[in-house]
Amino acid sequence: MTPFRLDGKNAIVTGAGSGIGQAIAELLAAQGAAVWVVDRDPTAGAATTNAIRGAGGRATFVLLDVVDEGGIAELAVVLPEIDLLVNNAGIGHVGNLLATTGGDVDRLYAVNVRGVFNLCKAFVPAMLERGRGSVINIASIGGVIAVRDRLAYTTTKFAVVGLTKALALDHSSTGVRFNCICPGRVETPWVKQRLAESPDPVQAYQDMSSTQLTGRMARPSEIAAAALYLAADESAMVTGSCLMVDGGWSAGK
Repeated sequence: MTPFRLDGKNAIVTGAGSGIGQAIAELLAAQGAAVWVVDRDPTAGAATTNAIRGAGGRATFVLLDVVDEGGIAELAVVLPEIDLLVNNAGIGHVGNLLATTGGDVDRLYAVNVRGVFNLCKAFVPAMLERGRGSVINIASIGGVIAVRDRLAYTTTKFAVVGLTKALALDHSSTGVRFNCICPGRVETPWVKQRLAESPDPVQAYQDMSSTQLTGRMARPSEIAAAALYLAADESAMVTGSCLMVDGGWSAGK
């Protein structure tokens, strides 16, 4: 048997229109899963879906925002049995307490925390009934250690880690697993845009990479590889974990 195959499994990946979510959706499909590509951007979501299909995989685009609790509940009624749920959709904010408003906190909480809750609330009950499934929440290095000038973001990512552990503890003997991935800095389109806007992109890259012992940022494909491991049956003994893919950032913390 070829390891890490996902043949016969159905997967949902949120925020799959670009970056980490796109890489995860494409890799899960390449390994045999049928993937529902969820994104609020119709152009980006369709592009990921078409890329998967072009490579011979199975994908269906779903235009949906993770803050839309009603829309998610409706989706859960019409989709087939879901085996893999990847809660990747998330947003960020730069700022300490003085540069963060209550609105900023509410906006990040709605997507980063409530969005994860909404998807779990809609799809996990059926997983529990069937006694199988894997839920993978994309948290952050900022979910296990504080990151400077990321007050709202760090707060929400700590909540994602806590939510993941609580789910694993509450449903430890059901056959459904709950884990999170905590990336460090990753070369996503958002990061690349920030680098391009910098007066010195090379220095900016070095500055952003300096916290990671590897001396570079991760590629989205490297986060996707971690997601594949947690999705596959080979990780059957892994639940309630935070898989650090941070280039060693947290090693000395």
